[in-house]
Amino acid sequence: MAGPRGLTGDSSIAAFLAMLSAERGAAANTLSAYARDLNGAAALIGDLAGADRAALARLGEAWADLAPASLARKASALRQFYAFLVTEGRRHDDPGDALPRLRPKRPLPRLLSHGEIAALFALAETDAATGDPAALRLLALIELLYGSGLRATELVSLALAAVPRDAPFLTITGKGGQQRLVPVGERAGAALRQWLRVRPAGGRHVFPSPRGGHLSRVRLFQLLRELALRAGLDPAKISPHVLRHAFATHLLEGGADLRVLQTLLGHADIATTQIYTHVDGARLVALVNLRHPLASPAPAQTD
Repeated sequence: MAGPRGLTGDSSIAAFLAMLSAERGAAANTLSAYARDLNGAAALIGDLAGADRAALARLGEAWADLAPASLARKASALRQFYAFLVTEGRRHDDPGDALPRLRPKRPLPRLLSHGEIAALFALAETDAATGDPAALRLLALIELLYGSGLRATELVSLALAAVPRDAPFLTITGKGGQQRLVPVGERAGAALRQWLRVRPAGGRHVFPSPRGGHLSRVRLFQLLRELALRAGLDPAKISPHVLRHAFATHLLEGGADLRVLQTLLGHADIATTQIYTHVDGARLVALVNLRHPLASPAPAQTD
């Protein structure tokens, strides 16, 4: 084996995850995903730190039936792991190039039409009009998902301290611990204020859990699907990310700038934001015809 003697896979994985947390500010969900992929690979070939190219080739064979996205994610985790070992002097070679290098096309998230959004919100507003705290909470949740484009984790873990009393912005801590200011529209702001008036006392989160801490992502997902079912929509089409995607898509349709959208969504790379540019082709043609500096009608010719 090429790796240093006596170095176990488990200790190497722990050291790698500690580096991701300390130096890159990786979120808990990201760390859990890396741990699952690396420990799963170790279960197949043994000590990852000492694995050679032949062992990694066997991994590729074991993963042959995985979906392209899963295969690419696992291979990426291992490549980063071996690069870390080389950087730390724990290995003298990097066998990562023996792993598959499939680059899958990123699938487009599911779309919601303006009519489906309207149906979802009409029911949520009707429920909230009763003054029921659970209904007021749900309305605030979906207003922030669709009105501000928050990620599910950002929403459920939103701290009370991140909601200023006067400024129409939220301070959001996103992936990698990066902070950004997210504007809150009038509708979302009104729904949020209504919820805060009836929110149970105590705790530091905007959406606390009765068992302590904050509302879970799983529960948020369940609440959205229950609302969709009652609104006559296909529950399989509704999720926190779908509402975030609708926020981005509908803003672009309204003429929002891609760079502004990148900032609002908290994307480190604008290539990630570009997935939202699958707007209607006819609208793009109309936009060019309207906005291009050479698109003005040609002057009429005279004889």
